[in-house]
Amino acid sequence: MNNKLRLVINNNFDKREVFFIKKELRSILNLYAQKVSSGDWKDYGLSINKKEVTFDIYQRSSDKPIYRISKNLNPKRKDEKFYILDRNGLIVKKSENLDSLIKKVEWNRLRLIK
Repeated sequence: MNNKLRLVINNNFDKREVFFIKKELRSILNLYAQKVSSGDWKDYGLSINKKEVTFDIYQRSSDKPIYRISKNLNPKRKDEKFYILDRNGLIVKKSENLDSLIKKVEWNRLRLIK
């Protein structure tokens, strides 16, 4: 039996964006790095499904995410492409541009009350 490895290239894939593009992910990770260095955030996770891609932010790794930065893959309105959800699933802000969304939110005022 011949045990050679073969490279299989599949060029028939869907061209839709199914993840954050490099510029979007860079903006999110820059914000995340600032908040980790200040001690506000501790961990993150990524969630992907057919409707959205989310960057989940945790204060402790065992808790529910305190914020979710989401990219809606099939927005009905233009301003619903990106949005930020709080711990309870309520929309904090939404926008068509991720950079402006991150800048609009006053992250220092969004503190958890225990």
